[in-house]
Order: sequence, then C-alpha cells, then structure tokens
Amino acid sequence: MTPTSLITAKARTRSPAAPPLHTPTVGDGFAVGMPSTPSLGHWPRASLTLKQVLDFGVAGLILLITAPLFLLVALCIKATSSGPVFFVQQRVGRGGRAFRCYKFRTMQHNSDDGPHREFARNFICGNGNGHGAHGHGNGNGRGHHAEANGNGHARESAGSTVYKMTRDPRITRVGQMLRRTSLDELPQILNVLRGEMSLVGPRPPVLYELEHYQDWHKRRLTAKPGITGLWQVSGRSSVPFDEMVQLDLYYIDHRSTLMDLWIMARTLPVMVKGDGAY
Repeated sequence: MTPTSLITAKARTRSPAAPPLHTPTVGDGFAVGMPSTPSLGHWPRASLTLKQVLDFGVAGLILLITAPLFLLVALCIKATSSGPVFFVQQRVGRGGRAFRCYKFRTMQHNSDDGPHREFARNFICGNGNGHGAHGHGNGNGRGHHAEANGNGHARESAGSTVYKMTRDPRITRVGQMLRRTSLDELPQILNVLRGEMSLVGPRPPVLYELEHYQDWHKRRLTAKPGITGLWQVSGRSSVPFDEMVQLDLYYIDHRSTLMDLWIMARTLPVMVKGDGAY
C-alpha cells in the first residue's frame, strides 16, 4: 500500500489538469458540471460488483450490530437538546446528483449555517495566506494552528495546522462526543443501503461548497461518495483541501478491493483515537 504522504507529495509536483466539462441538465438532478468521461470507466465490472456486494453486506451487518447504539445515541440527543435526532442535508454524490444525507444531529436545532459557509469558502479557496476560517491554501499556513470559532474566523497559534471549525458554540455536549468519535456519521449507513453512498469513497460535499470548486476539484464527484476514505485515515482536519482532493483522485485512479479493506481496517482505530476530529 502506498503511503499517503507519498501520494500527496507526488501530486504537489504537478499542476492538476482541468477535465473537459459539459453543462448538466437541471431536470436530471445534476448539481454541477461534470467531466464528460467519468474516471470510473476504467474500473473492471467485476470489481464494481464486488464493491457493491461489500457495501450492502457490511452496511447491513453494521446496522444490525449497532442498532442498540442507534437507540442509545437517539435517547441522549433527545434528552439533552430540543429538535430531531437526525440532521438531514442535501449533499452532492456521483455525477453531481444531489441526495439527502443523514447524520445524527450534533448542533442546536435550526442553527445558522453562515459560519460554515464562510469556513467552507476559506477552506476551499485558500484565502490567500492561509488565514481565515480555515487557514487552507495549497500548503500555505504550515506551522500554524488555525482554529475557527463560531463566527467562522480563525485563531492561530504555534503548532500544526488544523483545517476544521474547532470551537463552534452551536455544537451540543453530546454532539461534541459524537463528532470526536465520528459516530455522527453512522446514519449514513442508511445512505449506503439506499445506493447513494459507498462505505469507502470521497466525502460528499454540501451544495454551496461547489460554488468554490475549481474544475479539477470536480473530478472527485465521478466516484460514489463514501463514509470513510483516504482523507479520513490520513489526518482528516490536518489535511488542506487540495491535498484532500488529491487523495480522492488517487483513490479513484487506483481503487481496489484490497485498498477498500485497508481503509476500512484503519478507520476504526482513527475513530477510537479521535485523530483529526473536532
């Protein structure tokens, strides 16, 4: 298995080429212009079939095993804050198609999404010198700790870069625990069983994040989105956006069943340790 540090190091030595785009039809459910030739076309049919079988089989088993945990988390959420148990959000999947993505609610009900919109813009666009809500920018801001507060602004201190809103007052006490262990993502097992997501793949972006995508970023949408992936097991919040996309493209170009199993095996220890989670 190729170390992820080598993946991103190789990717930084070349400028990403923008794929040819076509204009999608809104009525077809597309959210963004996509490459005219999907990258997944080179995946062998048998490999895709095995991936689907693995998705449905493992997702069903996880749902069966974690059913009591689902109930426990639901009770904790309802007991400590008002509002629904689940947070349902429009995300963008393979081919730019929008779908309803499920998570356990970790914030106060009806919280303003303005801070995250500002955070996402700075994260994706880089904001020039690595300052701002995310401190991202093609490797800029290294050697600093950029923590975004509830207003979407950053606080920097000596240390490693953190590309995440780390102090968000909208998050509940139970939500902090769920996010730290990534258990807030557990309901996305339902998205896998519905065929909208895979166990392993690029994370699905929120619709408004696409406003800031460069053309080459959009190639990550040629794969079915996943609950976990190379980014999740490679530092998560310590990885800037362009490197996250490069990890996604590496996965798309080199994906195999063995790689999927390797990523899944590494995901549980990352969840337990809470590495890169906020």
